[in-house]
Amino acid sequence: MSEVEGSLRSLPVVRLKPKAEARAIRHGFPWVYADELVTDRRTQGLAPGALAVLEDGDRRPLGLVTVNVKSKIIARMLDRDPDAVIDQTWFAQRLGRALAHRARLYPDPFYRLVHAESDGLPGVVIDRFGDVAVIQPNAAWAEAHLSDLVAALVSVTGVASGIKNGSGRSRGLEGLAEEVLVSHGTAPVGPILVPMNGATYMADLLGGQKTGLFFDQRENQAFAARLARGATVLDMFSHVGGFALAALAGGASTALAVDASAAALALASQGAKASGFGDRFATRQGDAFEVLEALGAEGARFDLVVCDPPAFAPAKPALEAGLRAYERIARLAAPLVAPGGYLVLCSCSHAADLHAFRNASARGIGRGGRRGQIIHTGFAGPDHPVLPQLAESSYLKALAFRLDG
Repeated sequence: MSEVEGSLRSLPVVRLKPKAEARAIRHGFPWVYADELVTDRRTQGLAPGALAVLEDGDRRPLGLVTVNVKSKIIARMLDRDPDAVIDQTWFAQRLGRALAHRARLYPDPFYRLVHAESDGLPGVVIDRFGDVAVIQPNAAWAEAHLSDLVAALVSVTGVASGIKNGSGRSRGLEGLAEEVLVSHGTAPVGPILVPMNGATYMADLLGGQKTGLFFDQRENQAFAARLARGATVLDMFSHVGGFALAALAGGASTALAVDASAAALALASQGAKASGFGDRFATRQGDAFEVLEALGAEGARFDLVVCDPPAFAPAKPALEAGLRAYERIARLAAPLVAPGGYLVLCSCSHAADLHAFRNASARGIGRGGRRGQIIHTGFAGPDHPVLPQLAESSYLKALAFRLDG
């Protein structure tokens, strides 16, 4: 490893191995894996999140990266310009571009503002809830530059409060500790009211799951609401009422929300009441598989059943077990759908691609004694853009089936 010659800064240089493929990096792939980089003693000595210039095997610069030798993703591309300065101005430029896109999409400031690599901020997720932003710095470099990131966020968006949500699997892979704290302003008092798809959701930004609400299903929930007019609805893995509240706003006669978390269901009930349809909304706490089996034994039937489970296959080693779980969900859910009704099955596992997930779902429906046709395939909303070179940025799939009579 050598120093950058002629540079005003003295940044270290890290280099791809001679046989490593630099073409993918040049064409926009943002990651370098540990087995692709020359890791000599000086590279090993770099602090997690350190900045460096990445070179190919022929010593040609590829851009400015952040390095974390503790991670399997040892380097992440920050800027194609190796002389870029990562400061508040740099963050403001990236955030301004992200904000312009979301402001065009949504009349109200409730959305995912930054979707990690897809918005040019690797490992960074920011969800906006009106005047409050929840920041997930899931990579070591973002943790190291958090003060500049927060300052730029406040400057660009004008949010009054910023919450750092340092929790989740990704931070563990980066060697980062878990913590949730207020990084700017003051903590919100109670849950935040979020208007979405004609309903009002309650988001617990400090104690809820992830950032408190999942914006990624907004478009799929809107589609499901079109199927829900006059329908009885079962929303499995409902969290704070995701599909159920949207369905009620779309004219469902009743909705039953099922989740393992009593706290999430309490927020869902508050949201239903705030939306004006608390009398058509009910909850049931329990393990989803056990509840599905119990509903089947009870002879329950619904016009629309939605299953939106957590990631059963968060990484490739869990793929086969995850696909079996998705198949089991479909097998248990299909018999609960009334003749001619609809079944919506979702997966947020990037390791399970659309083809594999669709096949597992179809097998499960068949094993449940039903047949059906796919009427809709959905993905994450446009505030969760996909980086074409990074398959992991396209993680969410939603399949809507119309089952036989």
